Amino acid sequence: MSSDDHEARTGHVSEQETLARRFEEHHPHLRAVAYRMLGSLSESEDAVQEAWLRLSRSDVSAVENLGGWLTTVVGRVCLDMLRSRTSRREDPLYDQDGFVRLPDPVVTGLSGVDPEREMLVADSVGIALLVVLETLSPAERLAFVLHDLFAVPFDEIAPVLGRTAASTRQLASRARRRVEGAAPTPDLDLARTREVVDAFLTAARGGDLDALVDLLDPDVVARSDGGALRPSSVRRGATDVASNAITFARFAAAAVPVLVNGIPGALALAEGKPLSLMAFTVRSGKIVALDILTDPERLSRIDLGTTLDTRPQDLA
Repeated sequence: MSSDDHEARTGHVSEQETLARRFEEHHPHLRAVAYRMLGSLSESEDAVQEAWLRLSRSDVSAVENLGGWLTTVVGRVCLDMLRSRTSRREDPLYDQDGFVRLPDPVVTGLSGVDPEREMLVADSVGIALLVVLETLSPAERLAFVLHDLFAVPFDEIAPVLGRTAASTRQLASRARRRVEGAAPTPDLDLARTREVVDAFLTAARGGDLDALVDLLDPDVVARSDGGALRPSSVRRGATDVASNAITFARFAAAAVPVLVNGIPGALALAEGKPLSLMAFTVRSGKIVALDILTDPERLSRIDLGTTLDTRPQDLA
């Protein structure tokens, strides 16, 4: 090998290594974008990896804002994935039998989360918000997520959608109205939220129907996702949700406190294995949304070693 060939090869490797390092700097942000777009942790990582492949094959020497470039690339990849999902009618939010599929939760212990996971659930991206995002069209979701959640200008989003900036703005506006009308903004006081969650679990364990109703917003929505082999359901209204107290009592009896998307929740264990995950959305001291995951396959993905920093105990 000549010295020129060696230098060329060494230079090429150095450029790729430098590019890889720059990409890793943006990785947490890109995964956060993909998670809000897809509601799936595994698909989010797939989208980010696809963005890396596209970056490694592209000449970005003239790109001044690599982070912005990568954000729109991830957005385009996610848009294609959502459109493919829609065309195959996969993972419907609801079907004729009332089935509901919840987005993947980010479950962590009370001691906090690592920086990348913290970015995943920043800005109060709770399960309830992700559920509403699932109801948007792929184009609406892209416009809303990139602009409203990540401040990407409309003139940069428009080419991804093949629309004008004005049309993209209208899409985001329509999505925003739907989100604001259906996605309750949770209380930011996590200590107070934990008090409400603990009170709910105590009332559920004791079968105290009146106490449960008092903790629930009159228009509360409770969604249960049991996966493909277990029944799922949607309940609405404080009385209807509270009447399901027997089910809640079973989960509450073996519950340990966790954070679900950065918000106080509860993980129920049976013989050391996850039985259910309860995600609460509390607003003005009342539970406005309750999302329960009982799908064994998805619960099995929870890393108990890093999630549990406390033993199963009475939360009261």
